[in-house]
Amino acid sequence: MYPATSSSERVRFHTLNRETGNRVKRQFIDAETGEVVESDQQVKGYEVGKGSFILMEDEELEAIRIESTHNIDIESFVPRDQVDERYLDIPYYIAPDDKVAQEAFAVIRDAMQEKERAGVARVVMARRERMVLLEPLGKGILATLLRYPYEVRSEEAYFEGIPEMRLPAEMKDLAGHIIETKAADFDPSRLEDRYEKAVVELIQSKQGGRAPKTPDTPKPSNVVNLMEALRRSVDAERAPGGTRKSAAKASTRRAPAKSTAKKSRSAARGPARKAS
Repeated sequence: MYPATSSSERVRFHTLNRETGNRVKRQFIDAETGEVVESDQQVKGYEVGKGSFILMEDEELEAIRIESTHNIDIESFVPRDQVDERYLDIPYYIAPDDKVAQEAFAVIRDAMQEKERAGVARVVMARRERMVLLEPLGKGILATLLRYPYEVRSEEAYFEGIPEMRLPAEMKDLAGHIIETKAADFDPSRLEDRYEKAVVELIQSKQGGRAPKTPDTPKPSNVVNLMEALRRSVDAERAPGGTRKSAAKASTRRAPAKSTAKKSRSAARGPARKAS
């Protein structure tokens, strides 16, 4: 199994002493006495009541750990569309480790592909058993760790306060218009971490002795104005002789209005720019 993701490219900071510039280290402090607790005096505890703990020794926890194994035990094969996305956790790639395993690996991979099923399996990682979902991926298999039911919250408590609403047909048309104008194929290369980029630029500016740039913060848009702008845009497209192409062309013109005709185009153009 190989990790399918990496966070090594993220910017990481160390905590320093502002006066000396030296790195600082963390210490555990007794909450009551204020004294430093060295590592050999630290022990895990499970709170069973306020201020009452059951002490758990490392040897006791070590005794119940599952021994490491290289086996992935498949328990069942399920339709992939039945797997709730909320249960998916960390992805890994699985590849055969020798020529002997290649045939068995290919048989399972191709069978899952043909039957359109995914395997639910158990695997031991860091001496802890985890459930994984197995899916064919190219010439290999994608293994995604699964969260346990107690780790996934139900949406009911968060959505129960949302009222049932009968939306006007026009409002649905406007929402559809938004979707159509923003329609695109999913492209992972467009997933840009703008905050990470800004942090790197800040570091480079300070390293080069330049004054850091203050990023332009976009002003929050007014949803009511946005919907009104889209309503006018849709109405313009539905007008006799109006087309999406002409409406889009009108929305891109930025020349100041000098006549009655131009002024009317400007009125239609302004909302379109807000919508974008």
